[in-house]
Amino acid sequence: MADYAQMPENWQEIPPGKLAECLNRRSEGYLPGLLGVTLVAASKECVRACLSVAKHHLAPNNYLHAASIVALADSTCGYATIINLPEGAEGFTTIELKTNFLGTARKGIISCEATPAHIGRRTQVWDARIWDDKSGKTIALFRCTQMILPQR
Repeated sequence: MADYAQMPENWQEIPPGKLAECLNRRSEGYLPGLLGVTLVAASKECVRACLSVAKHHLAPNNYLHAASIVALADSTCGYATIINLPEGAEGFTTIELKTNFLGTARKGIISCEATPAHIGRRTQVWDARIWDDKSGKTIALFRCTQMILPQR
């Protein structure tokens, strides 16, 4: 069986059932991995991730820090962008993001689902919803624009 610890040049080479696992391995040592962001499903149409809330995700007031929510959403959308990069792209960078915070969590698991609003050759726009797994309550709505970077 192939080792998908390193992302191949062409993500389509990865079997669909192994894509989330490969992206999780790619996160090791980087911010998403250090924060505990875990992809649970990945396809071109939808990427889902979760985060088990721990003390280091909280602000000093013992509520979920806004940056933890943004990191989960931006990471989820970032991986969605990676698997939707057009031919000839080297990568991408976030050029705009916006978050509407609607609630919070102090413990448990929060989840995120990213879906495309626009997939173009030069930009992609992603929408994400973040919710508390136990209550199902929406914690935040997120939108980002990614600029596609061409190969040099």
